[in-house]
Amino acid sequence: MTPPIQDSTHAAPRWLAYLLLATSMSLVGSYVALSKPLVLALPVFLLAWLRFGIGVLAMPHWLIKPDHEPPMRRGTHGLLFLEALLGNFLFTICMLFGVSMTTAVSAGIIMATLPTVVALLSWLVLRERIDLRVWAAIALAVIGISLFSIVKPALSVPAGHNAFWGNLLVFAAVLCEAAYAVIGKKLTGSLTPKRITALINLWGFALMTPFGVYAAWGFDFAGVPTPMWLLLVFYALAASVWTVWLWMTGLKTIAAARAGVFTVMLPISAALVGVLFLGESLGGLQLFAFALCLAGVLLATLPGRVKAAAPR
Repeated sequence: MTPPIQDSTHAAPRWLAYLLLATSMSLVGSYVALSKPLVLALPVFLLAWLRFGIGVLAMPHWLIKPDHEPPMRRGTHGLLFLEALLGNFLFTICMLFGVSMTTAVSAGIIMATLPTVVALLSWLVLRERIDLRVWAAIALAVIGISLFSIVKPALSVPAGHNAFWGNLLVFAAVLCEAAYAVIGKKLTGSLTPKRITALINLWGFALMTPFGVYAAWGFDFAGVPTPMWLLLVFYALAASVWTVWLWMTGLKTIAAARAGVFTVMLPISAALVGVLFLGESLGGLQLFAFALCLAGVLLATLPGRVKAAAPR
């Protein structure tokens, strides 16, 4: 087993770690909502490739191994590849194509299972023992997200698409995101959050390059308006740099199962961006659903901790 690193910057206090996790998921929700016009202006694979490319340019100095960090073992290299493959590459593909083949309501309800799937994987892989209070917080999060999805206006499935396969792809995205949270927890024991962020982005860029080059071939870049390029820069920095670093830094202190509760901030922030910038509206039931989600977060952050099983 790779020995824990002795980071020159100690793990964040519990309250700060909670704030970092909540901020990370809030940023994810905001850039997911704001990426709607980007998908209309750029092909999906080209958009993803440019996102990783901008991330590579933004943090080359984070790739340098700190003096206090031990050499990476083969297992750590494998975990980094899996983190990029599942959390960056496959999650993006499954989510974007899945949502395009099913209804927004169905996708939202399926995404509501994310805190539960994170908790189950944490129990199976990390051997975390999850107390009843965290399970109650997860239940509130799932009910809140599901209720919000149900009361949203249903969107019809585009002609020629199969809702079954769309739902299956969205659930595959849930599994990818849950694996991202659990693998990230293991990586924070041997690498610094900054280096994890830079390395998995570099892997994501490598995986996406063949698809991105194909999508870029013959694309009319001059036809993309300047505001879209500015939005792309924000999207790339938020998705590849800020959210990953915030999440990994919070995971150094918080158990993965408890951190999974904070995924409820994703739909909340996405909806708020829709209201503030995209002309959408919220009803009373949706506000009640958000209150349930936030109650789950509050319950998860009350004093107490998830106990981990003794090392074998």
